[in-house]
Amino acid sequence: MSLGDEHDSRRTEDAYSTVGGTRQTRTRLPEGEGADVYGGARRPVRASRSLLTVVGVVVLLVAAIAFANRGDGGDTSSDDPKHADPKPTAATGVDPVQGKTAGIATGFPQTEQGAQSAAANYAVALGSDGMFNAAHRHTIVEAVADAASKDKLQAGFDTNYSPGLNQQIGLTADGAAPAGTTFVNRTVPAGTKVQSYSPQATSVDVWCIGLFGLTGEKSTKPVTTNWFTMTLKLAWNGSDWKVLETAQKKGPTPVTGDNTVSGSEEIANAVKEFGGFTYAR
Repeated sequence: MSLGDEHDSRRTEDAYSTVGGTRQTRTRLPEGEGADVYGGARRPVRASRSLLTVVGVVVLLVAAIAFANRGDGGDTSSDDPKHADPKPTAATGVDPVQGKTAGIATGFPQTEQGAQSAAANYAVALGSDGMFNAAHRHTIVEAVADAASKDKLQAGFDTNYSPGLNQQIGLTADGAAPAGTTFVNRTVPAGTKVQSYSPQATSVDVWCIGLFGLTGEKSTKPVTTNWFTMTLKLAWNGSDWKVLETAQKKGPTPVTGDNTVSGSEEIANAVKEFGGFTYAR
């Protein structure tokens, strides 16, 4: 007898009965542990089959948990970003360093990544508005320069950031913005590339986007963006990477987007409200 025959034999026993003078269908549900409310009786599931099912589920669950957590231990060559080769579009880096000198991150490790992090942070500092004020500029150079090249770097930057340049871009002689305006000069690293590396010396390219100009209703130097690459040659001084030389060139420059240009007041507020980064990468 098939399962369908069992089902039919139970239904036909009292298929119809008279209830209240009207013939109505009454279905007798099967009784017992194997009852199925959708009709028919199920045969008892064998204990061995139930046990196998439970064991199978447990095995699959354990395997799923092990797969999900495999990045927490074991082979970290491909899953741990600290050990894997960086992908072109992926952010890379370890936790930020703790030390600071004049507000600039210091104490980078003697590794390729440490050199890249140092170069990115030094690019931010050397591309800041503080470079237009002599006292601030000397503090920045003092913090990032190698002792062997500090005087040469300081002299070169003093020549480049002259009072004449400040006047040309609309600043006072000491690099201050005129009343009613806000001076913007901010460098934001977009990526780094090691040109050469040894434990004692390295050369790193830092691809950057810069913001530069004066906000204000009467400003003739509106804030603009530009793309450039800074090359920093660094030396290991026994405890940190420090700058030996710097150079800069234009680009690579992406196609300008179709964003609506913001007004001068909105840009000024953004510069005041959005602080620049003191640690990059």
